[in-house]
Amino acid sequence: MRGHPAREAAKCIVLRVKVDRRTTRHVLSVVPGDRRVDLDAVRALFAARYVGFSDPGTAERLARAVPGTVLPFSFDPDLELVADPDVVARPKLYFNAARLDRSLLVSGADYERLAKPRVERIATPASV
Repeated sequence: MRGHPAREAAKCIVLRVKVDRRTTRHVLSVVPGDRRVDLDAVRALFAARYVGFSDPGTAERLARAVPGTVLPFSFDPDLELVADPDVVARPKLYFNAARLDRSLLVSGADYERLAKPRVERIATPASV
């Protein structure tokens, strides 16, 4: 939409992870823009009972951005950052600049160095 290939974009989605009846965590998942978040992979990663998309209010509070403009960085200790290995492997990684009409560009390696995400396989092809 902003002129760069979707595979070079970072898609950032806040997830609610219910580990057990009393424990809920929140995860900022970062996957390539042409892929989907694999909720089953995230569930297995956290040995959780349930994983789903966070409600908009919680996502906005934790990510400090409205849905659709979430950065691939976490500035809240209650929001764990997990990035797919294909994100940090990209020579070019575009992400929105906390607004819908602007993008920033960084290498995947620089993103990993700056953001320090937990790197785990959490993406699946968009067609699945």
